[in-house]
Amino acid sequence: MRALTRDPDKHRELAEEVIEADLDQPETLKAAFEGAHGVFLVTNFREKGSDEFKQATAAVRAAKDVGIQHLVWSTLPNVEAISGGKFDVPHFTGKAKIDRIVKEAGFPHHTFVIAPGYYQNFVGFLAPQKQADGSMGWALPLDPGVRCLHMGDIRELGDIVAGAFAHPDQAGHGEYLPLIGDFLSFNEIIETLNGQGHTFSFKQVSKEVFAAFFPGAAELAEMFGYWEAHTYLGSDSSDRIALANKIAGRQPTRFSTWARVNVPIKEAV
Repeated sequence: MRALTRDPDKHRELAEEVIEADLDQPETLKAAFEGAHGVFLVTNFREKGSDEFKQATAAVRAAKDVGIQHLVWSTLPNVEAISGGKFDVPHFTGKAKIDRIVKEAGFPHHTFVIAPGYYQNFVGFLAPQKQADGSMGWALPLDPGVRCLHMGDIRELGDIVAGAFAHPDQAGHGEYLPLIGDFLSFNEIIETLNGQGHTFSFKQVSKEVFAAFFPGAAELAEMFGYWEAHTYLGSDSSDRIALANKIAGRQPTRFSTWARVNVPIKEAV
């Protein structure tokens, strides 16, 4: 396995072979891809100054030029198309608009993998916060009773990617493979956590109130609105989820199992 990074000296542990490359410097990509069978392509919307469409287009072109046989692209649902333009969630839609570039490139095999809402977010940007009443919990513009969160342990996405490369006959013709360990409402998330000994609370707030909480909250409010109206994946994706699990060769970890290990009681105290 070969990993690409802008600073190989800092990331020698990533793979057997670590090569310097930069998605913002297309001239570095051909040499990095040379001799590889497949490419797993991921771009980072959150990186300052990044242009995902430009980066991905350059990478797809370089991969095609050196004869890559199988390109796996990490995408997300097209919120703009699914919602008819009602919701604006650029970090979803921006990735989805690259799907066409991958499809039209003409690789012998190509696959789309879809990352879920990370379980890890619950100890990251979605970690419970101290509320006005003194409790620990969440204040979000989301109906907690609506089952809409497709979630998973992001560390398990590699199982699907590896499975796609290993089984191009089953997953190399443009299939969409989501990593989904659980599909829950926020009430069910809190019920799970509180059943493990926490005492978390939830308060539904308006989109306008939430948007004023911190920089970038407005886009997150749009995302929550999209989830509530259409779910994270935007449609009934049971067939895709089943295929992804088959390709991965395992069932993804359930939220309750992950939380028991990763959200210890001491964090709620």
